[in-house]
Amino acid sequence: MIEAPTGVALAIAPLVTRVLAPNPSPFTYTGTQTYLVGTAALAVIDPGPDDPEHLEALLAAIAGRPVTAILCTHTHRDHSPAAALLKAATGALIVGCAPLSLEDAGPRADAAFDTTYVPDRVLADGESVTGPDWTLTAIATPGHTSNHLVFALPEAGALFTGDHVMGWSTTVVAPPDGDMAAYMASLDKLMAREDRVYYPAHGEPIENPRRFVRGLMGHRKQREGQILRLLRDDIGAIPAMVERMYVGLDPRLTGAAGRSVLAHLLDLRNRGIVEEAGGAWKLAA
Repeated sequence: MIEAPTGVALAIAPLVTRVLAPNPSPFTYTGTQTYLVGTAALAVIDPGPDDPEHLEALLAAIAGRPVTAILCTHTHRDHSPAAALLKAATGALIVGCAPLSLEDAGPRADAAFDTTYVPDRVLADGESVTGPDWTLTAIATPGHTSNHLVFALPEAGALFTGDHVMGWSTTVVAPPDGDMAAYMASLDKLMAREDRVYYPAHGEPIENPRRFVRGLMGHRKQREGQILRLLRDDIGAIPAMVERMYVGLDPRLTGAAGRSVLAHLLDLRNRGIVEEAGGAWKLAA
């Protein structure tokens, strides 16, 4: 984990300022990054966790300028809870992803869904919000969560990718809401675009997006191949698969790895390649 200045407003492009929340973890890297877009009037993307220190840092970065919209890529607890607090402080509307709250503790505490999220407007795929010098267009990218959006900023050739594409790690795809087939289709969707740079919610900017996405897709295909080889060797229990596939894994990430393996298996089952019997997986007859 690299050192990162929590709570400091960093101008990383003419229209983009980044503020890092103080929530580092094995799943969030240095923390969740909130982005301010614009100059005279702003949009705020992924306002972050319910944390007074982070809210104070955001208001300092906003510096009294009007906020046109508060946008959320999805409703995990490290991304959207500060939206309501920021709305109360600025009067801005909350727009972006649809509300989604599931009773699923999942493999990580900070990924629980935000039950407080109430958007004023849900953006459909292709819909936009605008300011004096910016346009943000929603692109539906289900996979990490079913309600996940990314936001294109055409004035900068940029894409704010939330957790769909991260700058430091692969994305957790955790059933029941996470869906591997949807995730791969969403990566395909991004491959068809010509964005110049990605700004993820975790990790550094991605300067060669297509090559990076191609690598993510290749990594998932490699994991799928590993699973099929293990099934040919009659290793069909997910914990045993994780032990062999993720050598040297931080024990805190074991649950997340198991959920990603399950996501691959469910996708393979839907394609008729594998089947489950008595809690164990095997190649389809």
